[in-house]
Amino acid sequence: MEIWPGKPFPLGSVYDGFGTNFSLFSEKAEQAELCLFDESGKETRISLSEVTGYCWHGYLPGVGPGQRYSYRIQGPWAPDEGKRCNPNKLLLDPYAKAIEGRVEWNQAVFPYRFGENEDIAENTDSAPFVPKSIVINPFFDWGDDHHLRYPLNETVIYEAHVKGLTAWHPDIPESIRGTYTALIHPVMLDYFSRLGITALEIMPIHQFIHDEHLLKKGLRNYWGYNSIGYFAPHNEYASTGQSGQQVQEFKQMVKVLHDAHIEVILDVVYNHTAEGNHLGPVLSFKGIDNEAYYRLEQKDKRYYTDYTGTGNSLNMAHPHVLQLIMDSLRYWIQEMHIDGFRFDLAATLARQLHDVDRLSAFFDLIQQDPVVSQAKLIAEPWDVGIGGYQVGNFPPLWSEWNGKYRDCIRDFWRGQDQTLAEFAYRFTGSSDLYENTSRRPFASINFITAHDGFTLNDLVSYNDKHNDANGEGNSDGESFNRSWNCGHEGPTEDENILYLRKKQKRNFLSTLLLSQGVPMILGGDESGRTQQGNNNAYCQDNEISWYDWGETDEDLFDFCARLIKFRKDHPVLRRKGWFQGRPIHGSKVDDIEWFTPDGAVMSDEDWDVGFAKSIGIFLNGDGIASLDDRGNRIRDDSFYLLINAHYEPLTFSLPSQKWGKAWDAVFDTKDGIFREESRPLHAGEDIEVEERSLIVLKRGT
Repeated sequence: MEIWPGKPFPLGSVYDGFGTNFSLFSEKAEQAELCLFDESGKETRISLSEVTGYCWHGYLPGVGPGQRYSYRIQGPWAPDEGKRCNPNKLLLDPYAKAIEGRVEWNQAVFPYRFGENEDIAENTDSAPFVPKSIVINPFFDWGDDHHLRYPLNETVIYEAHVKGLTAWHPDIPESIRGTYTALIHPVMLDYFSRLGITALEIMPIHQFIHDEHLLKKGLRNYWGYNSIGYFAPHNEYASTGQSGQQVQEFKQMVKVLHDAHIEVILDVVYNHTAEGNHLGPVLSFKGIDNEAYYRLEQKDKRYYTDYTGTGNSLNMAHPHVLQLIMDSLRYWIQEMHIDGFRFDLAATLARQLHDVDRLSAFFDLIQQDPVVSQAKLIAEPWDVGIGGYQVGNFPPLWSEWNGKYRDCIRDFWRGQDQTLAEFAYRFTGSSDLYENTSRRPFASINFITAHDGFTLNDLVSYNDKHNDANGEGNSDGESFNRSWNCGHEGPTEDENILYLRKKQKRNFLSTLLLSQGVPMILGGDESGRTQQGNNNAYCQDNEISWYDWGETDEDLFDFCARLIKFRKDHPVLRRKGWFQGRPIHGSKVDDIEWFTPDGAVMSDEDWDVGFAKSIGIFLNGDGIASLDDRGNRIRDDSFYLLINAHYEPLTFSLPSQKWGKAWDAVFDTKDGIFREESRPLHAGEDIEVEERSLIVLKRGT
């Protein structure tokens, strides 16, 4: 086969309409072989003789989209020195834009023979048992598609799973359920539109691997936090079996969602790969340049440093690893039109040596990159290593999953003592975490539930996890969930308990969508989805995790949709800047104020009352300091919130006329009804607030 010298950059395989350029980085390689496969699996090996800056490259005229390929690396095998080259192991291109097939768990995919010395190389050819890289067609008609760039303070995020969202939907053709195409079926677009979300955050779609131990138990890696290809959309979510077509299908999904005014945020896993520890398989990075790609234990380099609990951690101190990640991020933004990213275990990305350093090279690169710095950047601000909990410590461009918000709001509504003061911080955007780093309330991604843990329905239905289906003796998953079953564990026919659970769900959703910051709703919470008490459904690619469209709570959906619209209609609920807690110029009324149930302004002593679980909150629509896009001052209605997390009803007195002469009811979580008209309430008037409920009032004219 004819081969031309080609170019070292860009890395990966790039088709130009005439042929394909191939380039692979490996500092440890003594020889790199490009391996081409035909449809029957016959392999043709081509030595890449051109090497530029440790990039092995060549150009093959006539080779185009659909071509299956991978690499073999000849080089040193010395595990105790961190070197694991073995030409018998077929290796995926780290820059592959598409991947075909899956791992067949055979002795051949591992670096050593079972039951023998782990330092002795396993030399069985792994090609029949591993997926192959695919040359893609890079051309796609985007039309006038563009990034929507909604401001974060106007964003409402919906976290969902590509497959689980539609796998069980009766109104979507069975042949496309659980795919990228199903996600943009008209029934789904209508659902998203009625709900009112602005961004769809989809769980990992980088090509990932199903762990052997899960498959043996009849389970699968449903969540997908086991990446092996950082440029490739996961092939199992494609509705067509044609090689490489998952890329075109994914692009079409993004294009249609943008046309429906919905941004797309990817949950990305750049902290570790699917190759595991020293006992794990050799699929790509290990065999290409183990020392470059992974953090190794300096005292014995046969072992991997593990900050993630998955066996390995990517080596963020190596320039080619940083390049890989930055190239991947730019690719998804520029070529796939993605609007933002949520970084799994992001604290690991900040580890240059051992300590978490928020000024690490990775964050410096993000800061100066003209493309990536403009995307929505969301950190899961923790990992499992020492010092890994870093909520509030990420750089100014970043927003963070606010775990403290989740914990506080859960504790508050289940009636824990000593939560009121922290509730005030969390409700107003967590200034204690973000204000001192020049960030604003939208640095806080507020959430009550996420994929990892109970659903909202289960949060109010179970005190304990019920993970037996995972096959680990119910030992996996978080044991301290800050949940409350409302008096009975699991399903019940007790009407009083069911009423309380529905009210608690409305309380949580109301608090989330009335709080400053960016609300994130776990997909299905708006309709009452349950996982039957499983709080770690990472391996449940079945009815436990899939959305049951036949059991949708329409009343809860309607309430959630009204809440989202209410938030969108009122900028006082999604301020760009912090509350100042002081009078507005020319007024004696503060931008926000806090009241005891008897209508008096909260004193320092009131905040210190540990058992207090009830509060009134005044939000001043005339106290929004920021300007709109045309430089005009933003004005809104003013609201008074009456919040009672106590287990008994309480009588609240409305504050003096200084704060408002008359008030109209908007909604009450005791019934979830938004009221178009109601009898006005007046300053000083008493109003009973049911136990564990929340009332929103709007100041009359």
